[in-house]
Amino acid sequence: MFGLWECCTSCCDNVYEEVLEEPEPFSLPSPLPQWPKGKDFSTGKICLGEIEVVKITQFDKIWSCSPSRGKAKGVTFYKPIEISDGYFSLGHYCQPSDRHLRGYVLVAKDISSSTSPALEKPLSYTLIWSSDSYHNESGYIWLPNPSEGYKATGFVITTDPNEPNLEEVRCVREDLTESCEVSEVIFDKNSLFSNNQFYVWTTRPCQRGMLCKGVPTGTFFCSKNESSNEELNILCLRNLDSSLLAMPNLEQVHALIKNYGPTVYFHPDEAYLPSSVSWFFENGALLYKYGREKGLIVDSKGSNLPGGGINDREFWLDLPENDDDRDRVKCGKIETAELYVHVKPASGGTFTDIAMWVFCPFNGSATIKAGLLNYTFDRIGQHVSDWEHYTLRVSNFNGELWSMYFSEHSGGEWLDASELEFIEGNKPIVYASKSGHASFPHEGCYIQGSTKLGFGARNDCAKSKYSVDSSTRYRIVAAEYLGEEIAEPHWLQYMREWGPTLVYDSRSELEKILKHLPFFIRFSVENFVELFPTELYGEEGPTGPKEKDNWLGDERC
Repeated sequence: MFGLWECCTSCCDNVYEEVLEEPEPFSLPSPLPQWPKGKDFSTGKICLGEIEVVKITQFDKIWSCSPSRGKAKGVTFYKPIEISDGYFSLGHYCQPSDRHLRGYVLVAKDISSSTSPALEKPLSYTLIWSSDSYHNESGYIWLPNPSEGYKATGFVITTDPNEPNLEEVRCVREDLTESCEVSEVIFDKNSLFSNNQFYVWTTRPCQRGMLCKGVPTGTFFCSKNESSNEELNILCLRNLDSSLLAMPNLEQVHALIKNYGPTVYFHPDEAYLPSSVSWFFENGALLYKYGREKGLIVDSKGSNLPGGGINDREFWLDLPENDDDRDRVKCGKIETAELYVHVKPASGGTFTDIAMWVFCPFNGSATIKAGLLNYTFDRIGQHVSDWEHYTLRVSNFNGELWSMYFSEHSGGEWLDASELEFIEGNKPIVYASKSGHASFPHEGCYIQGSTKLGFGARNDCAKSKYSVDSSTRYRIVAAEYLGEEIAEPHWLQYMREWGPTLVYDSRSELEKILKHLPFFIRFSVENFVELFPTELYGEEGPTGPKEKDNWLGDERC
């Protein structure tokens, strides 16, 4: 069936107004357990200071549509339902029509004693965009117009041209809000026949990380401008309650890891397996200092490592001097391996991030895919010690695993829980790539580089007998919000490099592969280098977990 899209300036464009099947809601493979008792974690409500919020995941469909041309997929707009008395909607929800119904919006209750209410009805609405259909319901997107000193945090959708009821949503007092930015594009309507463009994004706080207070509301942002750099006319919330009572206590953290701890599978041909940090130290790891020729044997706890400060490149770790011992330690000892866990607040304390770090004594050479050719370098990609991680993001409203971050060399990606592979109950699977140990959600070959040209670094992932179950083999090494309950190991304070920096002629090795390429697709060495991740070149040991940007900040993606 065909219809007519129309913006509020009456410029038109043909689209399909499809009758789409209602997407099935997603739920984890197993019901949530009864979490141990303690403060406000998993009580369904979170205090943000002067307002209390509840997460709503039950929706009524309002309207859906998809364009007739191009690659853009359809979207569906929803209204939150089953809102308890005293709570008010802050905006409606939107997601791609071809996904499981999987999202949330926050509803808020005023618990302030201030003379200025925390929540106020809008004064009116402004029509942002509309679509009129000859055959089906039309859609209208409205922005609430707040009173002075208040801000809107979401949009309202209707199927008729009349302004929404003023009771539909509440605006939030400005000092209880924080700026937000667009994140994932969920709808891109770029007309071929007119200037009738329209875009919808998810939103997130501009400042994100362990110490940040921004709380996403789960609503969306929309605009007729393609640029996502404009200042948004909606905001997110701010958590002014510094007590973080909704964060899990230590017993609850252990329960979360027991329920969600992934199994990490290493490739069946993996030569460089993980080990515990203490095994690495006990088997001859050496500490070197600039200007000192002989290395110092590191004790089993790393207590003689220099702690604190910054990576001044004055110290580095290395393998044992004896060749046989070096080769043995390179291969790791998977029987000793354990995941090192950092627990921290996310999204202003409404979520908990459980970052799980795996240590490997050695990172192997890179394998390059160049057209139909696969070439494993002799040295490029190698370095002593490798720290990789993945992160579980758990909702503090009910303890549900909401999403998961897979660290992939210099970047990574967040995946919703509905996109994960599970092995036992609610435990996801992580696949560590061959030689490089980057984290991926499924088996297969992932190419990093210029995939359009068919060139890139291979990340081969497959299930094997080599695995580590992080639900049982883990150690919590940091949870700053718990105060002194967690004693950080001394080696965690070592901020320098876990391997030496060695300079060698990578150009000659690159030229070997160029000689094998067909003449018509040969590159110069310089252009070839640009096709691959920069961390492949040179041999430099990584810094430890606490030196990484995501220790305090959010994951990079």
